Amino acid sequence: MDDAHRGSGPRAGTAGDAGDRGTLRAAFGGLTTRGRSFLAAGVAAAGCAYVLGQADLLLVGLLLAVLPLVCVGALHRTRYRVAGTRRLSPSRVPAGSEARVHLRVDNTSRLPSGLLMLQDRVPYVLGPRPRFVLDRMEPGGRREVSYRVRSDLRGRYPLGPLQLRLADPFGMCELTRSFSAHDTLVVVPRTQALPPLRLTGAASGYGDGRQRSLAQAGEDDVLPRGYRHGDDLRRVHWRSTARHGELMVRREEQPQRARASVLLDTRRSAFRGAGPDAAFEWAVAAAASALAHLVERGFAVRLLTDEGGAAPGDGGDGFTGSAHGSAEAAGPMLDALAVVEHSDASGLSGAHDVLRGGHEGLLLAFFGDLDEEQVATAAAMRRRSGAAVAFVLDGEAWAPGAGSTPSVPFGERLRLLREEGWTAVPVPPGADLAQVWQRAGQPGDTQPAGGGAATGFSGGWS
Repeated sequence: MDDAHRGSGPRAGTAGDAGDRGTLRAAFGGLTTRGRSFLAAGVAAAGCAYVLGQADLLLVGLLLAVLPLVCVGALHRTRYRVAGTRRLSPSRVPAGSEARVHLRVDNTSRLPSGLLMLQDRVPYVLGPRPRFVLDRMEPGGRREVSYRVRSDLRGRYPLGPLQLRLADPFGMCELTRSFSAHDTLVVVPRTQALPPLRLTGAASGYGDGRQRSLAQAGEDDVLPRGYRHGDDLRRVHWRSTARHGELMVRREEQPQRARASVLLDTRRSAFRGAGPDAAFEWAVAAAASALAHLVERGFAVRLLTDEGGAAPGDGGDGFTGSAHGSAEAAGPMLDALAVVEHSDASGLSGAHDVLRGGHEGLLLAFFGDLDEEQVATAAAMRRRSGAAVAFVLDGEAWAPGAGSTPSVPFGERLRLLREEGWTAVPVPPGADLAQVWQRAGQPGDTQPAGGGAATGFSGGWS
């Protein structure tokens, strides 16, 4: 949904003597080069006329000096009201995509405006500062302009305040007025479409894969209800009908939503390097793609980091509450990933504390470098979840020589995770996420040691 803000610039005059004096000083400070030149020439001509005794030159000097002063006074005393509106389309964009900013200026006063120069403040990372020149606006008139912004770096970027530079018809004086409203452009990580996979032992989405009490119930355990107009007669439960003396039908099966947790390791010690191509940025973009993929398939999803929950869910327990796979359901989590930074945590205890509540369905994790203690914590998290898949990044391969050698070699980390029941997938430098995602569904070295059939991928997520 587009965001719109409206603000009115202050009038040239303010109530009270102190305010008038301050505004008048600002008006004199707004003299342009032309205005200052006219004023200086007028003073010089008047001085020469006094010395030489030339009355005609004195009149010319007075005219040159008075003209910029009259323009300052007129601009200072002019009663004007200008309203400005900014609209972002859209207000949330993936990194590398463009958003358009629409500006509208309305003259809400009864007097026509002069020449207006419009300028919007934007961070340098979004591009150059946009400037526009607006013609004279009639009373009640409107002018609309637009510009584009783009960023290759995720984050939250403020837009505004909008500034108007007012000028008199002769170009002698200019005054700058700022609106108070701001907007925020959210640049989320770029997501990638992922191929469908199915995790045996985990539900594939809304109303699928979970054991339902009604589906397993026997003939004597069916919970009937009274017949309603439009019910299918094939659902009539005759034994309950005979018992109650009225038509009874089997209750409709109430589907349960599958749950999934996406864990992003943000520890500073787990990743090396910086920049858009660093391992940490790959993990952030991969987590965003996984969240969007799961939400589109009807999962109730939550985002975790090594410090705990990273985004509040609308379900009250950290999970998204939308049951229709709406892309908007992933919005708060993508917003959290837009500004996520490295943490100073030394372990994964925060995420483990969140997962301690019990079986929470599918667990997808994006890990950096791990030591023995962190592998043990990951093993405990695995026991608290259903199926678990870990995408493991090797910091030494992503940024050779950028840090100390990990205490646990990369191959040993994968082996330990698989022994604890994880489906561990190695992520080489610059890997394509879709290919890595497909590797998680292939048997072989990504399967955990022991019980691979219980936690491996098969079939397709749908």
